[in-house]
Amino acid sequence: MISSRLLRAKNRVPKRLFGTTNKDETDRNNKYLAATYDVCDSVISKANGIYVEDVEGHKMLDFHSGYSCTNQGHLHPKILQALYDQTKKLTMASRIFNTDISGEFAQFISETFGYEKMVPMNSGSEACECAVKMARRWGVMSKGIDNDKVTVITTHNCFWGRTIVSMSGCSDPNRYSNFGPLVPGFDMVPFNDPDALEEKLKENPNICAFMIEPIQGAAGVIVPDDDYLRRVQALCRKYNVLFICDEVQAGLGRTGYMLAHQFEEGVRPDIVTLAKATTGGVLPLSLALADSHIIDLLGKGQHGTTYGGNALGCAVAKAAIEVIIEEDLCERSRVNGAFFHNLLESLDTPVIKLVRGRGLWYSLVIDRPGQAKEFSEVLAKNGLACRNTDGESLRFAPPLTIEREQLEQAAEIILKTCKEFE
Repeated sequence: MISSRLLRAKNRVPKRLFGTTNKDETDRNNKYLAATYDVCDSVISKANGIYVEDVEGHKMLDFHSGYSCTNQGHLHPKILQALYDQTKKLTMASRIFNTDISGEFAQFISETFGYEKMVPMNSGSEACECAVKMARRWGVMSKGIDNDKVTVITTHNCFWGRTIVSMSGCSDPNRYSNFGPLVPGFDMVPFNDPDALEEKLKENPNICAFMIEPIQGAAGVIVPDDDYLRRVQALCRKYNVLFICDEVQAGLGRTGYMLAHQFEEGVRPDIVTLAKATTGGVLPLSLALADSHIIDLLGKGQHGTTYGGNALGCAVAKAAIEVIIEEDLCERSRVNGAFFHNLLESLDTPVIKLVRGRGLWYSLVIDRPGQAKEFSEVLAKNGLACRNTDGESLRFAPPLTIEREQLEQAAEIILKTCKEFE
């Protein structure tokens, strides 16, 4: 028999009503969800391919892609088929068992990216923390650094999450202030400044690793000099320091290369982190890639997560990465990205101050300080969903499956919106 308390609770379950509005759903979200994101006015209910649709039926070109989770487009049929097929066999066994699909996936990742082993996790933050943990372990056990002095260098304006560890390695006070003591063992240098890095490496023999985004995403798609990665890699080799590339947002075709650091020939980081587009936006799954001499320093029970490398995630991720390869999405990102860049540069409006980026990842800086969020809301009203990075820049990251016709349509929407701000 159902208790009266459960019956009352059942009757209080909110029902989705036909004809609900963005405001209705925003109010409900605000009432029951922690307000940790500065959300858009549109409330998304559907997506397919390169489009998202809000609860009022307003369809928009998706130029956000869930922070580059859906590089393969929303609801890609091959990825959904892999999800369906695996659910009929096995979804979860935990890491106390090996599974057939985890071995198949790990071999596929090794052969695709050229690293001997991987550590599977769930989020980008976890993958980057795993990279830091492996680097520290290597620093103590292989380089001989004192356990209490081992240090990781990151860069100003980097972003790799909001956990206690990740915010300890960032420079934004909004992310780390008033949360108590930070994790020690981090230092920072300016991005795109190899000389500053060398000064740190000279003065501190306890540095175990240098970790960077090959292109800074949350900072506003900041592209470094063409030889920056080669130069910092050479410094890491010179001073016996591990080189870590955080490819969580920049990787998997977004910049026109399977891994963004491949823009520069001869660059091979010691550790690479991947997340977001690993499953095409279907499930959380992240990876830290490295060779055996680094990963094998982790002993049994010293790292892992319950859902890391679960059967369902492995099957979906393998299909998602195969889509990038089979559909030539890296090449399409390069070619269509250059086309879109030219379109943006040719827009005749004083509102656009600067365009920067690579592949299909761009930041549009507008000459309207403090109005970028308002600009993004007008873009959405006009049919293009994106997000502002700060008060004067917007980030564009459409699915890599987008065609030139849709890029031209996007440019028209951007120009129309600019005219409304002139």
